[in-house]
Amino acid sequence: MNLDRKQAPAFKTIDKIDITKAKQDVLDNGIKVYTLNSGSQELTKIELVFKAGMYYQKEPLVASAANNLLETGTKKYTANQISDNIDFFGSFFECAVDQDYATLALFSLNKYVEKSLHYVEEIIKYPTFPKDEFDIYVSNKKQKHLVNSEKVNVLARRRYTELMFGEKHPYGLSVKTEDFDKINLESVIQFYKEHYHSGNCTIFASGKLDDTLIETLNNYFGKKTWGTVCELNKPVVELQTTTIQKHFIEKPDAIQSAIRVGRMLFNKTHPDYFKFQVLNTILGGYFGSRLMANIREDKGYTYGIGSGLSSLVNAGYFFISTEVGADVTNQTLTEIYKEINILRTKLVGKEELETVRNYVLGQFLRSVDGPYALADKFKAIWEFDLDYTYFEKYFDAVKTITPQDIKDLANKYFQEKDLIELVVGKK
Repeated sequence: MNLDRKQAPAFKTIDKIDITKAKQDVLDNGIKVYTLNSGSQELTKIELVFKAGMYYQKEPLVASAANNLLETGTKKYTANQISDNIDFFGSFFECAVDQDYATLALFSLNKYVEKSLHYVEEIIKYPTFPKDEFDIYVSNKKQKHLVNSEKVNVLARRRYTELMFGEKHPYGLSVKTEDFDKINLESVIQFYKEHYHSGNCTIFASGKLDDTLIETLNNYFGKKTWGTVCELNKPVVELQTTTIQKHFIEKPDAIQSAIRVGRMLFNKTHPDYFKFQVLNTILGGYFGSRLMANIREDKGYTYGIGSGLSSLVNAGYFFISTEVGADVTNQTLTEIYKEINILRTKLVGKEELETVRNYVLGQFLRSVDGPYALADKFKAIWEFDLDYTYFEKYFDAVKTITPQDIKDLANKYFQEKDLIELVVGKK
């Protein structure tokens, strides 16, 4: 067939996306394993996920320290031996912790999965938490904290979560310099014992999976219970969102000011979540958004401005974030509220809505490209106890949202009296 390269291909809308679904297995000790067998390369990603995020810590730094120190030495191997042996097989291992979950992930060639998992088992089951490694970790984190504490955007991010949740809430608990002198190794080890065990573990595997993978995982992690299996105590802490609308932290020497505007809202389990994502995209959720067009392209106040909805397991909040020249801080705030007001008072044009609709659906399509992406997409609903109908509802909401829906949502959630403003820098 001859292609006419002077003729652009026909434009097509996305009507439906068929997502490869995760399969569930259960190891002998009850650990659930979710597998996504997809892809063409002989590669496997295995993630062991624990409810051990910062939401579960009683003191600052404990959750991240427990996670990061796991690979600093075990009963059989030093940190260097672990690193060298995993590297020898061409594998890659990393630890990560966020607000709700802690993850240990292994990337490996299929032929070396079993040999690499030997070291992952050591890291998870038999860490020794060497005192010297703990001291180095705390010292390095403290130095990084001190450097970051001079940056207006970091100060704004820390303070804004405090304003949203309250300083004593796990999501609002920000690290202070004195916390690095208070943390002790015993607290870290105790946190590990309470959260890193077979009763608090879920495994995700993605890639071109070997037929024997479940058996292999069972041999390393499923034959019997491991760790100090105990009931997980989920913190119940009352939200203490600030009742003061405007906040300012002065940095006299600041060249730029960091701005945050937003409010407590909801997470992805809320019925308005899907259509709110379209509203957010129009306002500040992509490069062609109204905030970008006004404050970056037209006014030249910033290199970038955006908005988003942070969806945490136990809460959610909306935010607008930017850094601007200190001399245009007030003008930027004026323009932010102006764009919000326009969404409350005027209907979005059909052409703009169609552009955003196609962008959102296109981003969704990109986000399910490949086995690792599919696994991430599944984890994003698993965390909230949702199933695959979530994506169908999301798709339907984006396809059917109207300009009036957007205006109604803006009036429901973007009343200026409900928005909390924070500026760090100079006004």
